[in-house]
Amino acid sequence: MFSYLYSLIAIFVLVQSVDAQSVDGRNQKTGNKPQPEDPSLAKFALFEKNAPRPKITSPVNTKLPLQLRRRMSIAYVGNTLLDRSQDFGYLETLLHQAHPNYDLRVRNFAWSADAVDLQPRPANFADTDQHLVFAEADVILVAFGFNESFKGEGGLNKFRTDLDKYLRATKTKAFNGKSGPIIILLSPISNENIKGVNAAVNNSNLKLYSDAMRDIAGMHQVGFVDLFSETEKAMKFTRHDLTINGCHLNDDGYRLFAGIVFNQVFGYKPPVVNEELRAAVLEKNKQFFRRYRPVNTFYYTGDRNRSYGYLDFLPAMRNFDIMTANRDKRIWDIAAGKQVRITIDDSNVPSLPKTTQSRGANRLLSPRDELKEFEIDPRFDVNLFASENEFPDLACPIQMRWDNRGRLWVSCSTTYPHIYPGNEPDDKIIILEDTNGDGKADSSSIFADDLHIPLSFEFGNGGVYVSEEPHLTFLKDTDGDGRADIRKKLLTGFGCEDSHHALHDFAWTPDGDLIFREGVFHHSQIETPYGPVRQQNSGWFRFDPDSHRLTAFGTHQSTNPWGVTFDDWGQHMASYPVYAQAFHALDPVYPKQHPRPVGLRAYSGTCGQEFVDFPNWPVEMQGGFVKVRYKPSNRIEFHKWNESDYGFVEEYVGNIVFSKNLSFIPVDLRYGPDGAMYVCDWYNPIKGHAQYSLRDNRRDRVSGRIFRIMPKGSKLQEMPQIADAKIPQLLEVLKRREYRYRYWAKRELRGRNSDEVKTALDTWVDSLDPNDSRYRHHQIEAVWMYRGINAVNLMLLTELLECDDHHARAAAAHQFRYWYPHFDDSRKILKKLANDVSSLVRMETAIATSYIGTSWSLEALIQILNQPNIGHLSYAIRTALGSHTLEPLWKGRNDILVKYPEIGKFITAFNLRQKMSPKRRYTASDAEFDSRKDLKIVKISAVKERMLFDVTRFEVKARQPIRIDFINPDATAHNLVIVAPGAEEEIGQAANEMAKDPKAVQKGQFVPKSKKVIQATRMVAPLSAESLRFIAPKNPGEYPYLCTFPGHWVIMKGVMVVK
Repeated sequence: MFSYLYSLIAIFVLVQSVDAQSVDGRNQKTGNKPQPEDPSLAKFALFEKNAPRPKITSPVNTKLPLQLRRRMSIAYVGNTLLDRSQDFGYLETLLHQAHPNYDLRVRNFAWSADAVDLQPRPANFADTDQHLVFAEADVILVAFGFNESFKGEGGLNKFRTDLDKYLRATKTKAFNGKSGPIIILLSPISNENIKGVNAAVNNSNLKLYSDAMRDIAGMHQVGFVDLFSETEKAMKFTRHDLTINGCHLNDDGYRLFAGIVFNQVFGYKPPVVNEELRAAVLEKNKQFFRRYRPVNTFYYTGDRNRSYGYLDFLPAMRNFDIMTANRDKRIWDIAAGKQVRITIDDSNVPSLPKTTQSRGANRLLSPRDELKEFEIDPRFDVNLFASENEFPDLACPIQMRWDNRGRLWVSCSTTYPHIYPGNEPDDKIIILEDTNGDGKADSSSIFADDLHIPLSFEFGNGGVYVSEEPHLTFLKDTDGDGRADIRKKLLTGFGCEDSHHALHDFAWTPDGDLIFREGVFHHSQIETPYGPVRQQNSGWFRFDPDSHRLTAFGTHQSTNPWGVTFDDWGQHMASYPVYAQAFHALDPVYPKQHPRPVGLRAYSGTCGQEFVDFPNWPVEMQGGFVKVRYKPSNRIEFHKWNESDYGFVEEYVGNIVFSKNLSFIPVDLRYGPDGAMYVCDWYNPIKGHAQYSLRDNRRDRVSGRIFRIMPKGSKLQEMPQIADAKIPQLLEVLKRREYRYRYWAKRELRGRNSDEVKTALDTWVDSLDPNDSRYRHHQIEAVWMYRGINAVNLMLLTELLECDDHHARAAAAHQFRYWYPHFDDSRKILKKLANDVSSLVRMETAIATSYIGTSWSLEALIQILNQPNIGHLSYAIRTALGSHTLEPLWKGRNDILVKYPEIGKFITAFNLRQKMSPKRRYTASDAEFDSRKDLKIVKISAVKERMLFDVTRFEVKARQPIRIDFINPDATAHNLVIVAPGAEEEIGQAANEMAKDPKAVQKGQFVPKSKKVIQATRMVAPLSAESLRFIAPKNPGEYPYLCTFPGHWVIMKGVMVVK
């Protein structure tokens, strides 16, 4: 009876029609014509393809102490040492103080993780030479050597050669249009050991590279500043840290840095810093940074600049130049001892031209009217938890997180998508609270403001980690007033090519790392104490705040996927790809990427997922997940999460909420402490980026709603105590089935004293009941907790690696990648895991080999690829082989390839599947089709080694939506071609004839061009699959389907009956 009722409910949900929605405003033309372009603005575009380059001139030697001339232009280039200096401004302040009335112009062109031979930039972004011409640079301060030093002594000769080449070329370039530049090389600073980071281990390399820089500077007669020796001395005798992470200076460090550089360049001690002047320098730096490194550069210099690039950027670049010049004048006046106004006079900055509104916008409704547009699954109630009407600060919400006290924090951005001249970012993180338990927020406060497009955030270490492109920022309230009073940039250099592709999806992994990701177009390069981390065009990062270690993994050509969570056993689920656990292999050598996920479910258009595990939700939904979708339709969906032979796949079931108002844009989803699901609605009539001007004034900057979904008649859940709970209480929460309760408890435990947590955890593990049905799960929670506090329990992990539950073994195999150095028999354990009967365990083991990165881990990977593999397992093997740790062990190594010919065979077969599989990805339109009412799903497989379809007849209704999932487990390629009634032999013979055409054979598709071909897959490679989506013919009849690989059609065929 229960299943019958559920079937009726599912049918009700599925009949909700996409056609109920209004036409998307993006597809409606307004008839407005574009504004005429002003040719005089072209000079403000700094594009690699046409920005001026320096003329060649005679080189100029640099003599120290340096004598500056009036109106000199000074430029900084190089790595993070100078890049971060713009946030402190000490050196530039001293330059102006020591040279009043010189009217010096200082421009910072440094970029995080730049190396002398590698300086990646956004597409068509002017290179450093072109920017130096723009600045008319007379003096250049150059900081290299840090990132290169991680190559050690073996990379020293290359560094010397590269630096020699760089100086030889740079000395002859007339950036100022008249003469070669004065050049001063800055050595790397010394590194120091701080809590959790043994950064000083690299000092021997840093000294080698600093000495090399001194030698080469002497050879080329350019200036040299020995920062390494001076900072090494200071770090030995200073009782407090001079860096934030062992390698990047803090405020005290930059004071020291400025004094050392000034003293060695000018030959005398610097004056005491004038703080009024430094404030003016910092304000100038801020405005110039927005000019030099604007967000959305893919719309400025890149391929999306065609529609609005001129209008959105060139007038703004002009205005930023004017504002920067105004601030230069203020700096000069203060340095000269003149009185200046409190406010900066920007009256000479012209207004920006009006935008072109060539496309329509969607309907803008009140919160109450928007709720009326929802079609809701009858099992649920939806109410408005909060909106802009009660809480104006809730404008443009992007992400939500619940704190350990049960309060909802929301990041909001009215700055998005861009900051323009004359405006300052005023984005916020606000706190909403329901104090009376009625399901509606009744209080609001601001934790932080003046943020810059906070796409994501997460709690940790007593504060909040926030995305502020290009930075990862840490905020903390230290005085208990509920507002952040500390703001640190922990990492910098993340991509900004598209402001909503930037750093997002912050989440703690089950074992305590902070993960986040970026979208396509981006080029990220981040300096860390362990060396530079670079990635491009989408991928994941894993950050350990205790050690400051950043790891890049899972990069492949993607889109802009949002949404991340983990299932009960820690399997990572996202959107592109959906089953993200298979994508954890370390990245290839930069700038390469892993292959695209052909045949694996991956798409954008969704923004959040949450597994159903609260007991007040329907039984039939338990173990499935809810997903919010914002394109092409706007809805909240329910999916099943099914385990297959080679990973997990989603299965769409129906909609919980379907909105007829396209301004409803659900961007995040979270279970609340009461067992309701909360949906963050970035309500906006403008949905799109490339389709509209970034300055389109129809972009709503007022609205923001949080909706609450609750099963009808269900009981509110009571959140266990998390904040201020005792450690044993928190450990007991790890036994709960609700993932979010466990997530919050582990987050709290990681903030407690790690020694006390470990002692209690040891006791808790010993007290677990082996007869508990969740015993293995409790054990793996303990393993995750051990790693989260930087502890190990080898006995526990060993037990899990050998247990009968393959989910527990897989989760343990995942952890083995981190704890293998602690085992005496790591090689033996890995070999056993590589031959596990479970493909899920073998997948985790394949990925682990990329983290181990040894010859014996490669041997284990080869054992895995010699066993059956397809889909996610096959992808995990290929990406592990392509990782930067394993690929050098076999690629180009004839001895290895001869010893293990199966590597070449596997890659050949994998590449064949890549080539023969469809080029198109699973799109939002596919997902839309899959949710249509009356969809007929037919699964057809080739019968292995028999040249037959396993389904030879199926029936559909005329005009019925059909999805055929064709799977080819055979060793031979096959396709599925549906033809008109009676056309079977004609099409089959035509396919045979194609075998005589060399061009057709080269293409290998063998689908005749004929109007009698109704639908056809591509030729599906062995161990691959493809789906056909189409509407059944309107005319009833028997429509044959066949494999048109020459000769196959005679026996490999079936019939689709249309009624």
